[in-house]
Amino acid sequence: MRRASLVVLGAALLCCAGTVGAGHAASAGQSPWSKQTNSKVRLVSGTLQEDGAPVRYAGVQLRMEGGWKTYWRNPGDSGVPPSFDWSGSKNVESIDVLYPVPHRFADANGTAIGYDDQVVFPVKVTPEQPDKPVQLALTFDYGLCKDLCIPNSVNLDAVLPADLGKGDARLIEQARARVPGSADDETLPRLGAVTANQEGPEPSLEVEALFAPGATNTDLFVTSEELLVPVPKALGPLKDGRQRFSIVFPTVEEADAIKGKPLSFTLVSDQGSSETVRIQP
Repeated sequence: MRRASLVVLGAALLCCAGTVGAGHAASAGQSPWSKQTNSKVRLVSGTLQEDGAPVRYAGVQLRMEGGWKTYWRNPGDSGVPPSFDWSGSKNVESIDVLYPVPHRFADANGTAIGYDDQVVFPVKVTPEQPDKPVQLALTFDYGLCKDLCIPNSVNLDAVLPADLGKGDARLIEQARARVPGSADDETLPRLGAVTANQEGPEPSLEVEALFAPGATNTDLFVTSEELLVPVPKALGPLKDGRQRFSIVFPTVEEADAIKGKPLSFTLVSDQGSSETVRIQP
């Protein structure tokens, strides 16, 4: 896939990476803010309820200065997705990073997909020993874009005690509420037919999306764990709760590469969002 690379400003990155901002000491379950290029980032945590049981959650909280943006797991026509490396953590059975719904924004290379102002990535933490503290160690790599796109890398640490309490649960819960849920036959929005068009010099997928009647700010994003998928284009406005999108591949080879691969279709609107995984035949 054609993707514009980030402008590598090595000296600026070395100066900024890992610099912790001055201020008050972090509370229990938090890391201090770390100042990066036109942004700052920290770990937060809190206990949330799932199916009536307490679950430890962390959150990667990224604040950006005005005009700066970062990327979703499919960054679009430019940029790179965020990377979360938890390999230095202790007493961890599993860590699941969740992505709130993104939005489109224009840049010099076309359409990018991501976030501006602030984003909190909720992180579900399952400890190996539930009665023991969890030591989180994160290396977080992310791109930040305005007129230039700049790579950032930061190391963050936080201890989540067994009796963590509410902590930053409200902040994390607000972010988790923006994470698309799994769709079913009754869900709106939900995925309709997905049709492959292999004829012509630009093969494509046409996707039918079903939204609530009168839904606003409707959109579709598609990801693959193995491939970068082009940004979908709406083929027209929402009509009678239906909207069609086209995913155009630059070459036949790139269209063939998705065959047999699971694709994640994320439908978003002001009235709700959902996610469906399908294997493209």
